[in-house]
Amino acid sequence: MTIAVCDSGPLLALANARDPDHGRVVEFIRGTRHTIVLPTLCVGEVAFLLGRDFGPEGEALFLESCRSLELVQPSEAGLARMAELVRTYGDFPLGAVDASVVALAEELGTPFVATLDHRHFRAVRPRHVESFTLLP
Repeated sequence: MTIAVCDSGPLLALANARDPDHGRVVEFIRGTRHTIVLPTLCVGEVAFLLGRDFGPEGEALFLESCRSLELVQPSEAGLARMAELVRTYGDFPLGAVDASVVALAEELGTPFVATLDHRHFRAVRPRHVESFTLLP
């Protein structure tokens, strides 16, 4: 089975039935043959945004659902790569969460990134492949 590193966007769309991408993300998650891994930095970002938009109950439900996800903390090398990416794409800007997705995909050797943020992930040049294959 192949690995796809998940960005925050699909999780936010999955949690909000009114999100325009909700149906597409649900269909992708249900039908994917990829093992989905999530950088831990995404958990904080998604929890914050869901708490802001849906209150403590929405945030708590998301945190409970994270128990079924494969969460990956950044390694020391991953943190160094994230810093490099944030500097390299500073004018873009590419923040820590997106940089954690890139660094983890590189570390795992996967070209697959589950994201709704095509702007950032099409612009970044990963070290291990010509470009990312963006899902869904």
